[in-house]
Amino acid sequence: MSQRRPQSRRPVLAEPDDLEGGAPRGRQALLALLVMAVLIAAVVASGLLINKAMEVPTKALANCATSTQISLHQFIGPQPMCINASQKLVATITTSQGAIVIQLHPEIAPVTVNNFVVLAAHGYYTGLQFWKSEDWVVQAGDPLNNGRGGPGYNLPDEPSAQAWQLGAVGMARVPGGAVNGSQFFIQKAAWPGSGPTAVYNRFGTVTSGMDKVQAISGSDTITSITIKVS
Repeated sequence: MSQRRPQSRRPVLAEPDDLEGGAPRGRQALLALLVMAVLIAAVVASGLLINKAMEVPTKALANCATSTQISLHQFIGPQPMCINASQKLVATITTSQGAIVIQLHPEIAPVTVNNFVVLAAHGYYTGLQFWKSEDWVVQAGDPLNNGRGGPGYNLPDEPSAQAWQLGAVGMARVPGGAVNGSQFFIQKAAWPGSGPTAVYNRFGTVTSGMDKVQAISGSDTITSITIKVS
């Protein structure tokens, strides 16, 4: 006796609203979208605040234009003055070893600080090596990376009674010659002998990152320099 074959039923496709829990899931999706929108708004707002904070030093140094530039690292003359002695200026030198923070001293060496600020603000030092690294000092700021280069001009002497000691920052000079317009050094130990016998325009003091200074070698470079004004 043959059995009757059962009729096959085609599956009935459910509409999205008929799925189990369809309505609650719809509400959850809406809530998720609302939460995401709030988070995005918060991120955008925080980004705007960060950008606003970063604009402060830019506005404070907005008039710090360079003198006429004749090539990548060469200028027709010294940099125009754009700072004043009452400003609190802090330079952060980011190196391949890490960040070095320097309190600048415009009240002692205004021309030298102004020169450093203008060059730094316009990226002059980016990528340059600490071509000199000895047991008591590191030196950078030479576009030739061999100690013989500069920006095409020299700086006037700016004598100071400040002691030369650990963390002191000054400008290099050729023995018997003028103060270099871009090469600076950081003292990391006692000055050899009885100390300097010429003016080296002491224009800053390291306040943070001396361990990075101690670690610098001749192959290390400057990644960037930022100036904070307060």
